[in-house]
Amino acid sequence: MANCEYQYPALTVEKKHGDECFLNGCCSAHLVDFWRWAYSDLMGNTERGKLAEYIVSLAMHCANGVSEGWRAFDVLTPEGIKIEVKTSAYLQSWAQKRISNIRFGIRETLAWDSVTNTYAEIAMRQADVYVFCVQNCKEQKFVNPLDLAQWDFYPITTEALDTAVSNQKSIGLNTLLALGVKKCSFTELRDTVIALAKTPIDR
Repeated sequence: MANCEYQYPALTVEKKHGDECFLNGCCSAHLVDFWRWAYSDLMGNTERGKLAEYIVSLAMHCANGVSEGWRAFDVLTPEGIKIEVKTSAYLQSWAQKRISNIRFGIRETLAWDSVTNTYAEIAMRQADVYVFCVQNCKEQKFVNPLDLAQWDFYPITTEALDTAVSNQKSIGLNTLLALGVKKCSFTELRDTVIALAKTPIDR
């Protein structure tokens, strides 16, 4: 293989349609059946997180491709802005005695390169902007994570986050508000993120 260190380079992921069939097992299931089985619990932590990444991608006009699960950040906008998406919710899919406190993980990470299968040597926050997403419904009978009005977004530059909390591993909503982070809606998110990415922070 000319000029290639790896016998098995990273796979190219093609966007699926959902009507692909499972093969060679006398089975009539389609890929969409798997999606329904695996991802119907949109209030679960894992699925809600992925849904938030998709919603942010929709807002930033970059949801036409496929999610890159091992990328060092979650969303890459057409403007080249790298976004890390974090999510929290008052309601969970399991039984609760009270609504949850809103808190997000912000720990620094070692970026992994799927092409070279190597980790970076220095832990850091990998994106340009963090978007903290809150599923804001507090009544079970009304909760619908597909209702974009039930999502609040709190974007902040990674530079501002690093300056404010350094190597802190998590952050609460009240702390974000104290830092001056402004809530925005789905329709406001794109312009807000683009403006943040172009504006240096005050020191």
